[in-house]
Amino acid sequence: MDSLLTLDDVRRALARPLPGGAAQLRMAARPRSSPEELGHSGPPRIAAVLMLLFPRDGRLFLLLTKRTERVLDHKGQISLPGGSREEDDATLWDTALREAHEEIGVAPDTVEYIGRLSDLYISRSHFRVSPFVGYTASRPHFVIHEEEVAEVIEMALDALVDPATRREEDWVWRGRIMTVPHYWYNGHIIWGATAMMLSELEEALRLID
Repeated sequence: MDSLLTLDDVRRALARPLPGGAAQLRMAARPRSSPEELGHSGPPRIAAVLMLLFPRDGRLFLLLTKRTERVLDHKGQISLPGGSREEDDATLWDTALREAHEEIGVAPDTVEYIGRLSDLYISRSHFRVSPFVGYTASRPHFVIHEEEVAEVIEMALDALVDPATRREEDWVWRGRIMTVPHYWYNGHIIWGATAMMLSELEEALRLID
């Protein structure tokens, strides 16, 4: 893309048919583990995450967080604010807003609903996650939940569609050699489920050209 991405670009991208699983799988680690290999049974847990966009210095930014080593799942990884649905959540959008408020202090009534992406099943933690895109008209004042969030990362949305941001390496992960596609941004490696969800947003934005 020759110009900076705008909120209107995002709206147009999410109004079209979504790229879906094929775009997600582009950034999936290989080989993938099945639920049976990991010992999962029964239906997956239901969760939602928020891809929060906001303006800064004339550009759109996307909010990411680095998880602490004290959380139960995906310790130390780069993630999107979110978590499990609770009984009092009327919708999964409400789940995403509540979790963003709990983790980083973003007030739900300041977030505009922009759209959603395709659900993603995460085999390692046995979650089915619904990703939502929201927008705040100004950069939020972050209040970090220190048990869950080690760091807030503000990623320029234009970096998501920059081919130089995408990389791929072989890692040894839990005794297995895995090929791991990832985004690299300001020293942060964004991989796994977060990269897969971002990959669908990236592809959706590319399709509006």
